[in-house]
Amino acid sequence: MEDNRMEDKRNTAALNEKNAVKSRGRKRRRNRALAMLICLTVMVAVMYGTVTLCMWIADKMKEPSPVSGNAEGSRGGSGSSNDGVEKIGLDENGNVVDADGNVIGVLSDAMVYSQAEMEAQVTGAREQATADVLEGIRTKLNDGDSIMETLRPLYPDDLIVYSGGQYHFVPINRSLKQSQLDETCLNVLESGEYQYIQDGQVISHKGIDVSKHQGTIDWQMVAQDGVEFAFIRVGFRGYETGKLVEDEFFEANITGAIAAGIKVGVYFYSQAVDETEVREEAEFVLEKIAPYKIDCPVVFDVEKAAGNGRMNGITVEQRTGLTQLFCTIIENAGYRPMIYYNTEMGALMLGLEALEDYDKWFAAYSDRFYYPYEYKIWQYSQNGTVQGINGNVDLNISFGPLWEE
Repeated sequence: MEDNRMEDKRNTAALNEKNAVKSRGRKRRRNRALAMLICLTVMVAVMYGTVTLCMWIADKMKEPSPVSGNAEGSRGGSGSSNDGVEKIGLDENGNVVDADGNVIGVLSDAMVYSQAEMEAQVTGAREQATADVLEGIRTKLNDGDSIMETLRPLYPDDLIVYSGGQYHFVPINRSLKQSQLDETCLNVLESGEYQYIQDGQVISHKGIDVSKHQGTIDWQMVAQDGVEFAFIRVGFRGYETGKLVEDEFFEANITGAIAAGIKVGVYFYSQAVDETEVREEAEFVLEKIAPYKIDCPVVFDVEKAAGNGRMNGITVEQRTGLTQLFCTIIENAGYRPMIYYNTEMGALMLGLEALEDYDKWFAAYSDRFYYPYEYKIWQYSQNGTVQGINGNVDLNISFGPLWEE
């Protein structure tokens, strides 16, 4: 989302330039070390499982058979083996059975290994498993996959997030509503636009979100480009000053979009740190949108600000409570609340269990459906192009209508 991005870039540009060379060197060394650690961890796990299985087989092979002598010699009649167990014969599978039909012996042609041969089997399996794991990791890295892309398939029960210079492995909460999206249904056009298709039909709806950063917009041209809905930024709270600011293009954007027949929703970029501030934000939004027909949700944009953002310092519980409060106020006013966030916020900075009843707008710039939880809108690009807008714009699709016909 565009909130304060230009300000963030100006504030951090000089520092980024100064540290760029050193940072890249440290990052490359850290990534190499991490990749080796990952390899070793996976290798040890595979080796342990392989050795355990093979040693169990070896122990079973060394156990004495309950039937001695030639099993074939017992076919068709009864007799006694050398260990005193009465034999009846062989069943249809060739197993030695007693009078009750219980299998008491193995096939006469069963494979048997000596201790030395079994140890050789274990060694070979261990070496092969190690080679397979290392080759798989090397292939993915050589193909240009990032460490994240390499890690994620190895940990299907964890949500892996890189934040604060660390890789976080967060167990997926299967009690939450799970995403039912299927990557095979995703259609990427030559223009880079995404569509979601079911039963041969496009079921997704094309949308954008805009703020002052897009400047003056020709909304008629936007509508002609197939945009069905737009989220307009109402305003934001300064991430350092804490001051409430109305987006200077809010009125022009919302009136222009409505006049062009585009369904509109709104969002507010929050940096509230207590209940008083979040109530102030909600009332600010309600006052600004009162003159307009809002067909789509009213969105609480809860993002981690660059630098020393005010909201960065509060706890998960506090941030979750403030999000709940904003949504409750909006809902009580007769609008549909929605929460905007990305993977980092959803995994590490919000208690999603308490926010389960609210619709989600999720941001991830990829063509993979990695995020496990349900969401209604997907912001899949921040570098899109749309007729009537100069420069880049965020592109979204909804997986169903956001408005009542």
